[in-house]
This record gives sequence, structure tokens and C-alpha cells, in this order.
Amino acid sequence: MNIYDIAAEAGVSISTVSRVLNNRGRVKKETQEKIEAVLRKYDYQPSAVARGLVTKSMRTIGILTVDIRVMHYANTTYILEQELSHLGYNVMVCSTGGLMSENLRYLRMMVEKQVDGLVLVGSVFEEIAQSAEGLEYLRHMPVVIANGSLALENVYSVLVDDPLGTALSVRHLVQKGHKDIFYVQDLDTHSAQRKVEGFQRAMRESGLPFENRILKCGHGLEAGIAFSQTLLQREKRFTALVFGEDLTAIGTMKGLQRSGVRIPDDVAVVGFNDSEYARMCTPELSSIDNKYQLVGEYSVKLLTGLLEGSGTEADIVIRPVLVVRESS
Repeated sequence: MNIYDIAAEAGVSISTVSRVLNNRGRVKKETQEKIEAVLRKYDYQPSAVARGLVTKSMRTIGILTVDIRVMHYANTTYILEQELSHLGYNVMVCSTGGLMSENLRYLRMMVEKQVDGLVLVGSVFEEIAQSAEGLEYLRHMPVVIANGSLALENVYSVLVDDPLGTALSVRHLVQKGHKDIFYVQDLDTHSAQRKVEGFQRAMRESGLPFENRILKCGHGLEAGIAFSQTLLQREKRFTALVFGEDLTAIGTMKGLQRSGVRIPDDVAVVGFNDSEYARMCTPELSSIDNKYQLVGEYSVKLLTGLLEGSGTEADIVIRPVLVVRESS
């Protein structure tokens, strides 16, 4: 049973059936009831592709994230998918791995699939603007970048104030009496750099040395454990560590504890993202809540508002908060 069969049995034109199916245009009440009766009789389900050809929209949103296994990205993506699905959109989620070549490949695929809009999850996608190919793809649709920023006409951002987050960590530690505070950077993204800037500014405002206070580390639990041994071999004194991510912080804390370091008596530790990991370790980790739920919800509101002509074309900044637990 197709639209031609429906039209023949109802004794109407194909265009009239199309208007009823897509709720577009005026149809007499009795005619609409006749068509709907035939639709119910055969349990007719219209083709999404056919409907898209009529409405010029597949009601499909693409989501590109770096690594869906990372809890922060997973949480944000989950909120995006749930909110969009609730609003009747189909969702395509792709985990790109973060390499520029893969970001462009998935972006090209989204254009070819003719998605109505796109959400980019993570500041790593800011690098797309450095590519002529990426700029060409982005101009085809409205785009929202979650916790990132792109200075393009049709791209809007929901940005967490990352510098404020690390500044809150520093201020908390200073209030606790710490002066020998170091920042541990485990990623090389725009978001990571903004966190460094916030740390350095807060240290300077507190009258503490801020140069040569940035330590580099690999990302993740095992990298953090290995990094703890590097820390213990340093001659320079440290009493507090600020991290840009929870899992690396927990790994470092775990490694320090194995070597007899007491947390927070000997070293205080503050993470970032306020993930579930922060509440699963011992002692529980103080961390910056960057409000991924709000990031996801506002990203959806911004994008669907652009698509449906009911929203404001604006960038949104979200203020994080410090959640103090046992590690500091």
C-alpha cells in the first residue's frame, strides 16, 4: 500500500493525501476523515524519506562527539539525544576520535545525509574552522557547538566558563591555606587552554607565583597513576593540585596514596567535570560541576529554535560551580 493506492481508494488526488499526511495546506473536513479512515484500515506508515521530500526536512539532527566512551562527552550526548528525540527529531550520533581528518569525514557525511542541524560536542571541533573544507561543510546547516566557540555566521555556542572553574578551585585552595598549588594539564584542547588561563589568573590575583606552575600529564586513570611517581620525584614542593578532568585526578590521587601520601592532609586535589567518578573514589574528589545537563538542554533549545524560527540567535555562557568533597 502506497500513497497512490491510498488516493485511489479514497477517491482523491495524490496531492490531497500528501497534504493530510504532512499536515500542510487546507483539506475539507469530510475529505480528511475519508483519507484518515483508509490510512487506519491499512495501518499505513508514511515513508520518512518521502515526507522529507515534501517538507524539505528529514527532522534529523547530527551529533558529533570526540569519544563517546568519555563520561563527560557521553553524559552531554545522552541529554542531547533524549531532548531531541522527545521533540520528535531523529538523531545520528558519531564518535570521531578527534583527528581533524576524521572530524571532516564525519562532517561531510552529515552534509551528505542532509541533516537539518548539527551539534558539535567539545572544544576540539574549534579546529574545524581552520580548514577550508570544514568551513564549506558547516555553511550548509545551523550548528551549535557545546562547550566550544566558532566565529561563523551560522554557528552558535553553549560555552562553559572554564576559566572561572579553575579560578574557583584556586580560590578554594587558597582559603584552605595552600600556597604551593600546581595545575595539571592532561589534554591539549581549547577548553584545556582556557582552564590554564583561569588558573594562572586566579594565582596572580591571589598574589601567588603562576609561572612554571603548569605540569603536563597523559589523560586517564593509568596516566594519572604513572604521573604520581613523576610528582614524587620533583624537588619542588607542592601541597595542592588542580586538574582539568576527574579521571586523571583520581589516578594521580590513587598513585600518591599507594606511596603513602595522605589526601588531603599532605596534598589536596581538585578535579573538573564533577563526574560520577568523583563520588566513587576514596576520599571523594572535590570537582568543578560544569553542568553538562544545562549544556545539553540549552544546546537543544538553541538549535531547535533556529530550525523552527522560534528562538534567539545568541551564544550562551554557563557558570560552573565548585563541589567541595573530602579530597580538599
